[in-house]
Amino acid sequence: MGSAGEPLSPLCRWYIYAIHGYFAEIMFTATWNFIVNRDWRLLGVTSIWALYIYGTFGMILEHLYLRLRCRYNFMIRGLLYTLCIYLWEFCTGYILHCFNACPWDYSSFRYNFMGLVCLEYFPVWFVGSLLLERFVVYNTLCLRLDETWKLKEYPSPKED
Repeated sequence: MGSAGEPLSPLCRWYIYAIHGYFAEIMFTATWNFIVNRDWRLLGVTSIWALYIYGTFGMILEHLYLRLRCRYNFMIRGLLYTLCIYLWEFCTGYILHCFNACPWDYSSFRYNFMGLVCLEYFPVWFVGSLLLERFVVYNTLCLRLDETWKLKEYPSPKED
């Protein structure tokens, strides 16, 4: 175990963030559906767009984390992350809305803006962003590919 290994590529980290966000959204919507409707089927919903939205925002949050971690305490970082989440959600939602493809609509919430963002989710985004920083981004940045895990050259199967 001589070397520490190489860090994951940006594409691998993007994939981890995308899958994590996709799964978290399904879990959140299933839980919300249970709380509001007492639906024991625990059906969660999302859109394929969520993979791109969460994957890309995970990379943005990763860069923010690396720049802010030594300068600001977790409360300030959480506020900055939450503001970035609102900006990202609005921008991606607006672009998708222009193509009639936005999978969310917050119009029924009292404190919404254009149905694309709502202040009622502030606590969820705040806590979620700090959990994302601590458990997903931090651990993803710690992952390393060991030399023994590299794909070895294997002969191609002989074609008949």
